Amino acid sequence: MSFCNPQILLYKANARFQDAKVSLVASMPHPIVFYDGVCGLCNSFVQFVLRRDRNALFRFAALQSSIATGALSRHRVNPGALDTVYVVINHDLPDEHILSRSDAVLFILNQLKSPRRRTAFWLGLVPRSARDWAYNAIARHRYRIFGRSEICMVPSDQDHSRFLDG
Repeated sequence: MSFCNPQILLYKANARFQDAKVSLVASMPHPIVFYDGVCGLCNSFVQFVLRRDRNALFRFAALQSSIATGALSRHRVNPGALDTVYVVINHDLPDEHILSRSDAVLFILNQLKSPRRRTAFWLGLVPRSARDWAYNAIARHRYRIFGRSEICMVPSDQDHSRFLDG
């Protein structure tokens, strides 16, 4: 009887899944990240992704934009709820779906190069309820800790085409 470490098997299975997911994402429309445009933490996260998304996979729009309102309404999500980040996959296609909270963050991290992929893998082992609890705790206090701006971030000329809301 041979002994196999289940964590190593899980890692190998997840690594194959991640490779498949990357190639799937490459053949679909650009995933759209909806974020709170006046939140300091959210804007920092968008800047973090922009700096590391070497293949320019992601597109961005503020939750306050009309494109976010339309997409979220299709999924019966309150577009006025600004307490989470969303990722829309296959935008405007029949199999369009939406990820929110920690699932959205893990999807984004998983599409970036390592060590972000490794971070996504390890965080993905944490039950969603625990991840979302931590996410919600940070979201509740994000304006107090990270600040709030009365205007949305203005992207650089180089990144302007990746923003769908203006």
